[in-house]
Amino acid sequence: MKSFDALGLSRELVEAIRQLGFENPTPIQEKAIPVLLQGNTDLVGLAQTGTGKTAAFGLPLIELVDANNKATQALVVAPTRELSVQITSDLERFCANVKRFNIVTVYGGASISDQIRKVKKGAQIIVATPGRLIDLLSRKVVDLTHIQYVVLDEADEMLNMGFKEDIDEILSTTPKNKKVWLFFSDLFRSRASR
Repeated sequence: MKSFDALGLSRELVEAIRQLGFENPTPIQEKAIPVLLQGNTDLVGLAQTGTGKTAAFGLPLIELVDANNKATQALVVAPTRELSVQITSDLERFCANVKRFNIVTVYGGASISDQIRKVKKGAQIIVATPGRLIDLLSRKVVDLTHIQYVVLDEADEMLNMGFKEDIDEILSTTPKNKKVWLFFSDLFRSRASR
C-alpha cells in the first residue's frame, strides 16, 4: 500500500491530511489521485460509499484550483443536500491550513439569498445539488464559464433519481474543454452486472 506522500500531493497537503488522522490512502484514492493531479483527463471512479471518494477527488481539486483566482473553477454536483454539505465540510477540512478557498454549498431547503450572497463573494469551488444549481444558473448568479473541473459524485444515484436532464443542462453551461470526473457507488456495479 502506498502512502499519501507517494501519490504526488504537495507536502503541505500531505501534512494537513495526516493531522486529520489519515495515514494511508484507500484503493480509490491510490488509483484516482495520481491520475487526477495531472489535471488533463476525464475519469470514471467506481467505489462503494464510505471508501474515501471525497478525498479521491477533493485532494486533487485542492491542488489544481487557483486560490488567487475568484472565478468558479470547480463544480461538484451531488444528489442530496446532506452529501453536498458533507463534501463541503471535508474539502474545508482538507485545505484549512493549505489554501484559502471560498467553497460554497448550494442546495434546496435553505435560504437562497444567503447562498446567492456567498456565491457573489467569489466561489472557487461550488458544491451543489442539481435543482438549486439550475435555479441559480437561471437567475444568472452562478457563472460556470470558467469551470475547469466538474465532479459528479454518486453519479449513479443522480441518474436513478431522474436528474439526467438537469445534469445535461448544467454541463451545457460549462466549457467544452473542462475535465469531468464521475464517481459511481457500488450500487452502479451491482445493477450493471445484472
